Amino acid sequence: MAYTHLIAGAGNMGGALLSGWLDSGLLSPRNLVILDPSPGGEAVYAIERGAKHASGPADVPESVGTILLAVKPQLFPQIRRKLADAVADDALVISIMAGLSMASLQRTFPEADVVRAMPNTPASLGKGVTAYAAPRDLSAERVTSVETLLGATGTVLRVADDMQIDAVTAVSGSGPAYVFHMCEALAKAAQSVGLPPDVAAALARQTLIGASGLLEASDRSPTELREAVTSPGGTTQAALDILMASSGMEPLMQKAVQAAFDRACELSL
Repeated sequence: MAYTHLIAGAGNMGGALLSGWLDSGLLSPRNLVILDPSPGGEAVYAIERGAKHASGPADVPESVGTILLAVKPQLFPQIRRKLADAVADDALVISIMAGLSMASLQRTFPEADVVRAMPNTPASLGKGVTAYAAPRDLSAERVTSVETLLGATGTVLRVADDMQIDAVTAVSGSGPAYVFHMCEALAKAAQSVGLPPDVAAALARQTLIGASGLLEASDRSPTELREAVTSPGGTTQAALDILMASSGMEPLMQKAVQAAFDRACELSL
């Protein structure tokens, strides 16, 4: 069985995609080459079952035609030239490295089909969302390959260009941290009205888990779900009057996403 797919960087996100490929049966370990000096648990599992552990770019087999770039962006300059020399000119290169523009990647792999994608950490549970940008003339066959590979860990969406990938980074890429911080804030608020820390933490955590489950299971919009919980003049309405005020959650979230977007643009190379 030929080695056809290379993962360069098998940490959290690379490992999550790797798990999705293996768990779904999309790829066998014997299809995979893993280029990482310190592979994570998912990669070690694959290596023990037949994946090739490459010691460096020169160790990548000629049969590899698809490359997932998941190394830390600051480490990529150390391997990019040797990696470009090692892979086929017409390879499919999918980058999930934040800040590395398609133009920059295309300069490294001038003959390849280059795709830039942004997954998020729920991919490790198969509940991620990944957006990708690709050249307009990318063949239908390769679009299918990209969407199949990225879709192994959840939802996959195509966006227009690099600028929108930076926006995706600010929304869904960073978004889980916003939700986790909301859980922290809700737990602290629970303590402020007299609940013990352990009870406050459990209530906040399970409330977000349960609400997310409703959002996933229901065909109703977030607005409709919010309205279903809110009785006019009741306790929820009193809280929402604060959260929906001119200085409340919506403008704050807009500022947060804008700050993340601006930073993503600053980091783009």
